[in-house]
Amino acid sequence: MAVAFNGKHLAKFIRPEEYEAIYPQVELAHKQLETKTGFGNDFLGWLDLPVTYDKEEFARIKEAAQKIRSDSDVLLVAVERVQEAMLLGMEKTLQMGLKNLVFLSLDAAELEEYFADSEVDRLFLNFCDPWPRKKNAKRRLTYHTFLEKYKKVLKLGGQIHFKTDNANLFAWSLPEMESCFLELRNVTDDLHANGPVGIMTGYEEKFYALGTPIHRVEAVVTTKQPRPAEEKPEPEEAED
Repeated sequence: MAVAFNGKHLAKFIRPEEYEAIYPQVELAHKQLETKTGFGNDFLGWLDLPVTYDKEEFARIKEAAQKIRSDSDVLLVAVERVQEAMLLGMEKTLQMGLKNLVFLSLDAAELEEYFADSEVDRLFLNFCDPWPRKKNAKRRLTYHTFLEKYKKVLKLGGQIHFKTDNANLFAWSLPEMESCFLELRNVTDDLHANGPVGIMTGYEEKFYALGTPIHRVEAVVTTKQPRPAEEKPEPEEAED
């Protein structure tokens, strides 16, 4: 990969000697990228694109895209508040030619402003931030205030599919879900124990390759009755 730098428009702002002063740093950074020896060297796969790529993963993505296209009566809505992550998802969507996937840039706390009551059939929570410190428990996407919002936009019989590699977060989330009258089904602490199950996310594939267990549960809305206000136990730690 070659990168060219044109600094003609910077001449009024940066003197030649300033370029010379930072040249050794630029040279070092270039060397570390090429030799993959610097910080974050395990995330440098993009250096070789599109020359090298995981052909099996690409085939799996195409297969998944074909299945989604064949089931085009399903509308998928991706919710993401981090712009960079959403952009990556949008680029993949274009590459795969998906026509039934749209993106919303918003916080999960705002779902009720975009979806009507009982409008959603299924909601996926994949590898969300565990917010391990006790003082940040209310930020966990499985905290009861979020769960009640999900219940409102989900239909009766609607499901929340929750996956995480964080055992403590998973263990903490299960009773939190039950306290909101969600029925737990297909609870597992090692989803891929006997081989890959379903379509994996990019993170999930890495965890699977490392032998990290994936925890998963399906939480079903069987009633719209809200969690009683008095049932508010102190959140516990969800350390990594």
